[in-house]
Amino acid sequence: MISDVQALIAKSNVNEHRVQTLLSSFDYTKYHPMNEIYKWIDQIKEAHPDLVTLNYLGSTYEIRPIYYFKIGLPADKKKKVIWMDCGIHAREWISVAFCQWFIRELLEHYNSNEVINKALKNIDFYIVPVLNIDGFVYSWNTDRLWRKSRSPHNNSTCFGVDLNRNFDSNWCTIGASRNCSTLTFCGTGPASEPEVYAVQQLVNSIKSEILCFLTMHSYGQLILLPYGYTTNESANHKEMLSVGEKAAARQAQIHGTQYRVGSASTILYSNSGSSRDWATDLGFPFAYTFELRDNGTYGFVLPEDQIKPTCEETTAAILSIIEYLNEKHFSSASRIFSGTLWINLSFSVLIGTYYSLF
Repeated sequence: MISDVQALIAKSNVNEHRVQTLLSSFDYTKYHPMNEIYKWIDQIKEAHPDLVTLNYLGSTYEIRPIYYFKIGLPADKKKKVIWMDCGIHAREWISVAFCQWFIRELLEHYNSNEVINKALKNIDFYIVPVLNIDGFVYSWNTDRLWRKSRSPHNNSTCFGVDLNRNFDSNWCTIGASRNCSTLTFCGTGPASEPEVYAVQQLVNSIKSEILCFLTMHSYGQLILLPYGYTTNESANHKEMLSVGEKAAARQAQIHGTQYRVGSASTILYSNSGSSRDWATDLGFPFAYTFELRDNGTYGFVLPEDQIKPTCEETTAAILSIIEYLNEKHFSSASRIFSGTLWINLSFSVLIGTYYSLF
């Protein structure tokens, strides 16, 4: 679909040197290499100690630290969790840019945005800005279209695993390959890769708190529901579909971008071992894969001038999902209180009337 991919890569100036010194000057409309993202991660932690804790998730094959942010307002109760990860596939730079954009949205607008404020009181966001760090670095330094991780296989004749085929969910049964030279190589076993193993360990430790599992990808403009490994629908498919369609409608209101919503096996292709399906198999009520812009004009080499509109519309979609979760899970307490108060008041009136008569 792209007549000259190399010319497009050259035009994007991916090796342009940028010096970021202050968080206030960080440009969220540009793609950033990993060294700048590491610096940004530290600055976010220092700038927002009241809302943010920085946590070590694990290490990549090439011994790079993977971090995740825990973002939420202090609370004296056990809070629910929304998970979000970006950068599972190295070349999907827009997903990484979105994670950074969304973190800023949470931190800068929680006082002015009612949906965010309510969520942060009841929910902690666990956000991994870049999961496949080795592959991401390789896509900057060597091969812009690199997809996989960088672990060696078959006596180092080929490298990397498709991390979104490596989760312990019908591993390597469909839409994945055991040939290490392919793009969909599923690894040597479920969670054989340290990046996936780290995610599974953390998520399993908090699985009773997770309300929603979001994994950000590109491209295709899709909101994908479970499942990829079967055409069977998840237990709450209709509810998930309704919430996803509302999110897509909210997304389209921002810049007119149309997203399709449906099960991965129905509107994309069949695949096994995805994080979305693994999360659903664990019992999480909502799990979505977002495939961000575009529809193939630029593909994985999405120009920087599309970062801002992509992030704006996707933020609107995510906030639509959060708004639904707020209403479903955190409005009942006030209704129960109001109902109890009304019963108590009614009972008091009856007692008062009884004693006034007798």
